[in-house]
Amino acid sequence: MRSSQPTLPRIVLAFAAAIMFAASATSAFAGIGLGRGQAVGGVMIDPQGNVRAATPAEQKEMAEVIRAAMNEPAGQLAQVTEKRVISLAKLQNALRQVHETGGHIGDEAAFLAGLQRIEYVVVDEENQDLLLVGPAEPWELRADGSVVGKQSGGSVLRLDDLLTAFQSVETARRDGGIRCSIEPTAEGRMRLRSFLKNVKLRPGQNPAFLEAGMREAFGAQMVSLAGVPTTSRFARTLVAADFEMKRIAMALTESPVRGLPSYLEMARNKRQSAAQSPRWWMACNYDPIARDGDGRVWKISGQGVKTMTEEDIVAADGSVESDGRQDPLALKWAETMTEKFGELSTERSVFRDLRNVMDLAVVATLITQEQLDRKSGLDLSVLRGQDSLVETANYELPQSLSPQCSFIHGRAGWTVTASGGVNINAFGVVDNQVESADLQTLVVARDNGDDTRWWWDSK
Repeated sequence: MRSSQPTLPRIVLAFAAAIMFAASATSAFAGIGLGRGQAVGGVMIDPQGNVRAATPAEQKEMAEVIRAAMNEPAGQLAQVTEKRVISLAKLQNALRQVHETGGHIGDEAAFLAGLQRIEYVVVDEENQDLLLVGPAEPWELRADGSVVGKQSGGSVLRLDDLLTAFQSVETARRDGGIRCSIEPTAEGRMRLRSFLKNVKLRPGQNPAFLEAGMREAFGAQMVSLAGVPTTSRFARTLVAADFEMKRIAMALTESPVRGLPSYLEMARNKRQSAAQSPRWWMACNYDPIARDGDGRVWKISGQGVKTMTEEDIVAADGSVESDGRQDPLALKWAETMTEKFGELSTERSVFRDLRNVMDLAVVATLITQEQLDRKSGLDLSVLRGQDSLVETANYELPQSLSPQCSFIHGRAGWTVTASGGVNINAFGVVDNQVESADLQTLVVARDNGDDTRWWWDSK
C-alpha cells in the first residue's frame, strides 16, 4: 500500500543531530546510518576512497558525534532478555507513521530494540504478521565509536542493514550471492615480480626495508562487490571486514586475541613458493535451518562465519587461477580464525557487524524463498523498498585502495599475500533445512497492550 502523502520526503534513516553534523563535517561514523559516515567498526573509508584503520583522534571524534545523537536505553530497553520479539507488521506501521509526520527514525528503531541476533522467525497468520525473535540487551558506545551490547560487547543489529538485506534478495539471486573481494591487478603482480628479480638479500638481512618499494610496485588493489548496493552500509561492512582480516593475517595490525597469531608469524622460516599466494575469505557457517512441520516456526543457529582458504597460482602474465588446493599452514590459520571468531568479533566490532549482516541476509532470504510473508498475509512493501518511504544512508565506495599486503622471504623465494574477500551464500543456507518437532512447542506471547509498539519481551 502506498502512502496517502506521497509529497512528503522519504524517511532519512539517521538521527537529526547526526545529520546536521554530517552535513558540515568531512567524516562521520557510518555504523548507525548517519548521513555521510566514513567508518565501519574502526575502519575508515574517507571521501578520497582510502581504506585504513581510523586513528585514535578520528575514533574519538566519531564517538563524540554518536554520543550527542544517542539516548540512553530506558525501561525494558535497559533490560537483558533472551527473547525479544519484533513485529514486522508493526515496525512497518511505525515507519509509515514517521514518514507521514515528517520525522526521523530514532535509535530505538535504528538499533532494532537492541537485538543481538535473530534466532527464530515465526509466521503469525492470525495477526497477519511475521515475528523476529532473539536475545537483546541495552547498548552502549565504545571509545572507538562502535555501538555494542552492554553485556556481550557484540555489535547490535541495524535497521538499515535489514532494509538492505530485504531489498537485495533478488539482486543476490541474480549475482549468485553476495560477494566482496579486494584483489591486486595482473599488472601489479608483474611489476612486483620484476622488482623482486633485482633484490638480493645478504644472509640474515631483514627484508622489511624493501616493503615500501614492493607496495609501490604492487600498486592499487581493486574492490569488487556483487549482490548488494555498493552505496550501502552493508557493502562497506563487507569491505571493512575483509580489510581487517587481511591486516591481522599479514601482521599489519596486532591480533587482539590470544592464540590467533598472524599468518606471517606462523609461516616464518617455512619453505615458500613465489608462484603461490594464499587467499582467505569469510563465508557463512550455519547449522541446518530447523522448522516445524507446518513451516510456521523457523530456527537459525550456528556461529555464522567461518574463514576459508585456497592457493592462488600466479602465472607469468600476472593472472591467477586456483585448483582448489589448500596450503596446510594457510588452512591452519583459517581454522584458528574460525575457532577464535567469537572472541575476535567482541574485540573488533567489524567482525560482529559482518556476522550481523550475514544473519540478516539469511533471514531476508528465508522469508522470501519460503514465501513466509504470503503465508502470514503480510505485505512487506516498506521493508522491501517498494513504497520508497525509507531512505538509507548512501556512501561512496572506493573502486580501488592502496595495497594492503605482506611479503614472506622463505627458503624458496618470496610469497606475497594480498587477496581475500567475503562470500555470503544465503540461498545455500536456506536450502539446508531439517524438521524439528521441538519447535512446535515454541510460544511467543504477543503484546496486545499497545498497537503502536513494534517490539516486546516474551517469556
